Amino acid sequence: MSDQQKPDIGAIAWFDLTVPNASDIKDFYTAVTGWQASPHNMGNYHDFDIKKPANGEIVTGICHARDSNANIPPQWLIYITVADVEASATRCVELGGRIIDGPRMMGESQFCVIQDPAGAIAALIS
Repeated sequence: MSDQQKPDIGAIAWFDLTVPNASDIKDFYTAVTGWQASPHNMGNYHDFDIKKPANGEIVTGICHARDSNANIPPQWLIYITVADVEASATRCVELGGRIIDGPRMMGESQFCVIQDPAGAIAALIS
């Protein structure tokens, strides 16, 4: 990914949903919203790319809470772009938050799920 394609620091880069049974929840959302779903190969199972019906653009994902996603709570998760995931995770803890998952690599990006002092969950990505 070139620097021109990378989201700005502080931007919401992505959002997705991780749940114990992504297949059932994928069916729920496609019926309720009109989204379309296609399998996304994760090796020994499939998560789902969720697309707009009009043009097939991928707008989100619905993932199984398995393997590297086993610790992620079942909720819509926003991914906030930060300059340094490790430094932001450390600062989170210093300010009364906690680390739910990571920091770890996710594809080519560093990734971490945090919980703020009020209990809300978000992901940090760089």
